[in-house]
Amino acid sequence: MAFRTFWLEFSPGVRYRIAHNQWRIMAKPGIGWWRLAWIPALYTLIAASACHKPTPTPVQFETGVASWYGHPFDGRPTASGETYDMEKLTAAHRTLAFGTIVRVHNLSNSQTVEVRVNDRGPFVKDRIIDLSHAAATTINMPGIANTQLQIIYAPPVRAADNFAVQVAMTPDRDEAERLRDQMEKQYGTASLAARGGESVIWRVLVGMEPSEGRAAALAASITGVSAADVFVVRLDPQ
Repeated sequence: MAFRTFWLEFSPGVRYRIAHNQWRIMAKPGIGWWRLAWIPALYTLIAASACHKPTPTPVQFETGVASWYGHPFDGRPTASGETYDMEKLTAAHRTLAFGTIVRVHNLSNSQTVEVRVNDRGPFVKDRIIDLSHAAATTINMPGIANTQLQIIYAPPVRAADNFAVQVAMTPDRDEAERLRDQMEKQYGTASLAARGGESVIWRVLVGMEPSEGRAAALAASITGVSAADVFVVRLDPQ
C-alpha cells in the first residue's frame, strides 16, 4: 500500500511523523508522556481511512420484462466467448458490458437474484434481459416477468466500445442482405450478425457509434422499418 508521510503538530514542541506503516514521535525535552500516549490510536485511524473503500451503491438501471433461455443454447458459445451453462447465474443484455453484475428484482413476488452478463440479447423489443434457467428459477420466474434491474458492479469501460442499432431479425439471409444494403445506402454503415440456435437468425445492424446516446439518436432517425424492431445494441469484438 502506498503511504504518504504525515507531519502533525497539535501542541507546541511535539511533532508526529507517520510514514510507511510506522509512527515516530519527535519531542522537546520535558514533554510529558501523557501528550504522546494517544499517537498509536491516531495512526490506526489514519491507516484505516487510507485503506477504506466504500461499498458501491446499486444503481437503478431499467424496469421491464425479463425472459429466460435454456435449450438449445445450453453448451453453445455465448457472445462473450464463454460456453453457456444454463445452470449458472448469468444473463444476456443488449448493451451492458460483459462482466457487469446485475441485481434482478422480480416485481411480482419481490424475489431477487444477482447475475453476471456474459451474452447478448434478448433481441425482442419489449424485453430487457434474458436470464439463465438457474437465475429464473431463483426468482420463481417460469416464463416472463416484470423486473427491475440494478447495477451492482460495472467493469472498466474500454475506449473502443461501439454501439449500433438493430433494425430487423430474420431467418432469411437473402432478405437480411437486401435490408442491409438498403440501410447502408441510407445511413452509411450496416452489417449482418448471425444468432445461432436451432436455426440461424440474421440480425441487421445499422451504424457504429461511440456511445449509447449517439446510437439512440440514430435509432430515432431510422425510417423504412417497423419501430417495434428498432433498438440499440452493443458491438462486441469478434
